[in-house]
Amino acid sequence: MALKRVNAVIIGAGAGGGIVAKELAEAGLSVVLLERGKWYSPFDCRKDDLCNQRTSPLGQAFGPDDERNPRVLVDGQGRERVVRASGGSYHNNAACVGGGTFSYGAMAWRYLEKDFRMRSTYGHVAGSTLADWPVSYQDLEPYYEKAEWEIGVSGDVSGDPFHAPRRRPLPMPPLPPNREYEVLYPAAKRLGLHPFDIPMLRNSIPYNGRPACMRCRWCVGFACEVDAKCGTHNTVIPKALATKNCELRTECVVKEIVANERGRVTGVVYFDANDELHQQDADLVIVSCGAIESARLLLNSKSRMFPDGLGNRHDWVGRNLQGHTYTGALALMPMDVYDDLGPGAGIAISDYNHGNPGLVGGAMLANEFIRLPYQFVSMIPPGLPRWGKAHKDFMRSAYRRAIAIQGPTQEMPVFDSRVQVDPVVKDHWGIPVARLSGEKHPHTIEISTVMAGKAEAWLKEAGAVQTWKKLSGPGLSAGQHQAGTCRMGQDAATSVVNQYCQVHDADNLFVIDASVHVTNGGFNPVLTIMAMAYRASDHLVKQWKGTRFA
Repeated sequence: MALKRVNAVIIGAGAGGGIVAKELAEAGLSVVLLERGKWYSPFDCRKDDLCNQRTSPLGQAFGPDDERNPRVLVDGQGRERVVRASGGSYHNNAACVGGGTFSYGAMAWRYLEKDFRMRSTYGHVAGSTLADWPVSYQDLEPYYEKAEWEIGVSGDVSGDPFHAPRRRPLPMPPLPPNREYEVLYPAAKRLGLHPFDIPMLRNSIPYNGRPACMRCRWCVGFACEVDAKCGTHNTVIPKALATKNCELRTECVVKEIVANERGRVTGVVYFDANDELHQQDADLVIVSCGAIESARLLLNSKSRMFPDGLGNRHDWVGRNLQGHTYTGALALMPMDVYDDLGPGAGIAISDYNHGNPGLVGGAMLANEFIRLPYQFVSMIPPGLPRWGKAHKDFMRSAYRRAIAIQGPTQEMPVFDSRVQVDPVVKDHWGIPVARLSGEKHPHTIEISTVMAGKAEAWLKEAGAVQTWKKLSGPGLSAGQHQAGTCRMGQDAATSVVNQYCQVHDADNLFVIDASVHVTNGGFNPVLTIMAMAYRASDHLVKQWKGTRFA
């Protein structure tokens, strides 16, 4: 039986797709929201060091499934191998309703004004496709505000003199400081830095009908058992469904987007939970699968009009894959600083995001989330054995005395860091898998090394008795913060979508996720994804003509 045609089909119920579903449904459009994963509750997944979304050797707690969803990784020497979702080189993001917002650490940063004008600010960087965004911070500011108040953000950025202008404060105060905050704050002030409370998509007080954070240790990588972590799964998606204009279909894997002979998309073909194939026709298609899977879907959607994939007339789909190079430093303090208060991260500085001599951009630096014992094993000093008595003695003596500071380096986009579809390897449904290749730009590593030194200096000022740096290798860093593969721009020859996330070559096809980011900032990108989703949805609704998009 044919499925009823709808106004819009949205692929991916994460940070971007969830917001678009709510905005379109409330505007009266009929919407089908397709999600390849499940709609989990916190009670579906036990709290276990070895079973989380970030560092699990036992498979990804919230998807995708290891066996059904392989990828191919090509390293800097051209060697290729099949990788699984539980391996770090897979560059995974959660596959479930809410996407990464279901299990993320929930830092909620606005980008700075210069982050949208990197090429104008710093000029050409040889070997990089560094460019300005076609939108400004001022264009996004009201949508940043909407995300902060509708999804819910706590914190206090008033102590940060570098933040961009804003009309309203955050809707919730920060969580009370933990012991690490109390040690790091005065040290930052002595160095002439400007520490402040991290903005977070996390309730610090009861908000929007959900309780405050209980400050447990199982936070980043885990579901929130009291529902205090604010994602699209517990905010906008329920609102979309409440309109009765939106239908959510889970465990649905989209094979391709269908286009007609005139170049307009007409719907999608997808497999349901029983591996049965369906076609959902729609007036609009919105792709919100994350930078890797969105690019893969467009490249797999080939037709006579689009022989190289949708939106790929000029070979830009899948290019400029970037994430965040996380570097920093760790330290042992002379006293216990671990107090078992989640989320752990609470204090940050933005002094080094820009204005670093000889560097193009920089990074925000913050104390890290609680390190569960399994994760702490990967953070021990160089030269220390990873097994045996010396290792156990260190773990016993150091775990409660350790502090980690790190941040997301503003990466230089590279044309040949990319997503392709593999010519041989296919997933469980017979769809060609993502093929990842490329390396970081050398200047990205240079920036991140300097940022590690800044983190170490902060820790030493705080009284550390031992420090060691966390440095970066040359490989891709496109995990939870993946971006850039469907670049936004004014020129169709050098971008995939316009300033409203509309694909240049198909005016009723949109890509609304971090794929469109021209650069990825020196901050976690999720609030920018949300703001862009609100902005694109606002434009779409205003231009909607009843049964078509003008």
